[in-house]
Amino acid sequence: MKRPLLWIIGLLIFVVSLAGAFGAGALFGATLFTGRASWSRPVITSPVEEPEEFNVFWQAWSIVQDRFVDQEVLDDTQLTYGAIQGMLNSLGDQGHTVFLTPEEMESQREDLDGTFSGIGASIGVQDGMPVIIAPFDGSPAAEAGIKAGDIITAVDGEDTAGRDLNDVVETIRGPAGTEVVLSVLRLDGENTDSYEIPITRGEIEIPAADWAMIPGTDAALIRLSQFNANADDDLRASIEAADAAGATSLVLDLRNNPGGLLDQAIRVTSEFLEDGNVLQEADAEGNIREYKVRRGGIATEIPMAVLINAGSASSAEILAGALQDYGRAELVGETTFGTGTVLEPFPLSDGSAIMLGTRQWLTAEGRTLRKQGVSPDEEVILSVAADLLTANELEEMSPEEVRNSEDLQLLKALEVLGEQP
Repeated sequence: MKRPLLWIIGLLIFVVSLAGAFGAGALFGATLFTGRASWSRPVITSPVEEPEEFNVFWQAWSIVQDRFVDQEVLDDTQLTYGAIQGMLNSLGDQGHTVFLTPEEMESQREDLDGTFSGIGASIGVQDGMPVIIAPFDGSPAAEAGIKAGDIITAVDGEDTAGRDLNDVVETIRGPAGTEVVLSVLRLDGENTDSYEIPITRGEIEIPAADWAMIPGTDAALIRLSQFNANADDDLRASIEAADAAGATSLVLDLRNNPGGLLDQAIRVTSEFLEDGNVLQEADAEGNIREYKVRRGGIATEIPMAVLINAGSASSAEILAGALQDYGRAELVGETTFGTGTVLEPFPLSDGSAIMLGTRQWLTAEGRTLRKQGVSPDEEVILSVAADLLTANELEEMSPEEVRNSEDLQLLKALEVLGEQP
């Protein structure tokens, strides 16, 4: 799996299943969800309560209906949806707060089940353009050469400029076995390259965690790729297997982890801390709610280092921030994505919904995540072309091959732990 470049979006962490990271398409779910089963009830505003400024909207609506040259394309539903999305875009939370059509809502529910059809990548927005947050390990996107940070300029030859993210994601989605061609711009330092990348869509099943001993050391690499419903169970199994194999230290790899469920962020973080906060949550009035560590973690004392980069988002940032706040582990790599808005779903009467950022997450000790991210203790910048070592690759490597690998972030983490392959 290869590394991404530095960029940042306001995020959802729309997964393209596209796999979704939980995402749209990939789509939706890569955002942190509170795990609450109930949806907020929609707020209905009666006509007598409409603000005076709303008259301008109706004036514009009437002009479009009466005067637009191509009357056949006028669709009241699409005009309404476009107006809602425009209103949400004006909030400045693009890529996170979002409007979902009934079809997109159904796709989201399917994605959160953990399996779906698509290319297997999370997608967000940067400067108004769709951007790959991270391809999932072993996904069609990763196999085809898609990188974190790739800017999607066209899908099957259709320009993405000015298009809504959901629309782009739905174009990328499709049945397993079919092909989609992504046109991408890839920034690597001062160089910009363009690529046409054909991808055969597949059935995506996102693994939460895997592990391997790092050859020539007593350290184990545990790769946590997503915070889905199985994340804590898979992580515990990996930790226990590494312990049984004789690991005396851990490298926890959160690179290109787009996040997931809040409950899993709390459970996973609690495996490494004895007490304190996992995170804090602030509402619009500044009220703070603390989410406490759950007792019974199985890796509260083993020395560890954590790998992060610009593809580490939402739940991954909560975990990294908590470990850093309490001095539990040194963070190695690059500043994370900068997700922090809590999305609350508000269903609308036709089956569509608004996913609205109503609160924001802070780190365990109160540092802001939104648009800032978590900075590493040891910064190691990698080229977008550098190969990030996976657990599967490590199982086939010699200590010398590890030493000579391009994954300088992993090598720095080993140095931090006093391990030398």
